Amino acid sequence: MTFTNRTALVTGAGRGIGKAIAEKLAASGVTVICVSKSAESCGAVAAAITAAGGKAVARAVDVSDGAAVALASAELLKEFGKIDILVNNAGITRDGLLARMSDDDWNAVLQTNLNSCFYWTKAIGWPMCRNRWGRIINISSVTGIMGNAGQANYGAAKAGMIGFTKSIAKEFAKRGVTANVVAPGFIKTDMTAELSEEVQKGATALIPMQRFGEAADIANAVAFLSAEESSYVTGQVFAVDGGMAM
Repeated sequence: MTFTNRTALVTGAGRGIGKAIAEKLAASGVTVICVSKSAESCGAVAAAITAAGGKAVARAVDVSDGAAVALASAELLKEFGKIDILVNNAGITRDGLLARMSDDDWNAVLQTNLNSCFYWTKAIGWPMCRNRWGRIINISSVTGIMGNAGQANYGAAKAGMIGFTKSIAKEFAKRGVTANVVAPGFIKTDMTAELSEEVQKGATALIPMQRFGEAADIANAVAFLSAEESSYVTGQVFAVDGGMAM
């Protein structure tokens, strides 16, 4: 895969899938801006990338705050001149059955998982269009495709990301900017490690490959969609899930 003088911004880069994506892009020669709400976590990832010979910086930004995202985007565009690749990966869960789901739990998940995509894409997508080159990859979930009991808020946000991505793919296509979705299934991360053994066994039974995936599996898909070679791919949803959503 080819990357020529590219800069990427990855949200939720302080751990798990976001960390793996940042590391993969950096290893491919991309300059990576690691964004997380926690300065400590994204700083550690950027430092590790730099120590390994890559190029990375860290920025602590609350992605659920539209004004903070607009300010950070303007500063980063001024500092780097351009951002070629945007990976909207930041996300949270506030699981619970609908009857007991609070307004705060609903709003927090929609604000962090879905609204943040709007904020970053609005701020960075149009500069990409002016440059006539860009890659936007939004990290959804098989829950956004299949639904899942106890995750009405998360499923709504992740499904919303898919509709959002297809819409901006049509808006940006003539300007050399692609927009695609990667929808992970069950991936080995800190988040899935918190699941009970019973839940993990139940989830594994639903996966044709009979195992959880690795964060690197998602990073590899994102790297392809970020590269020169994916120039004719846009508006697509790539389920990286061991066959779970078939």
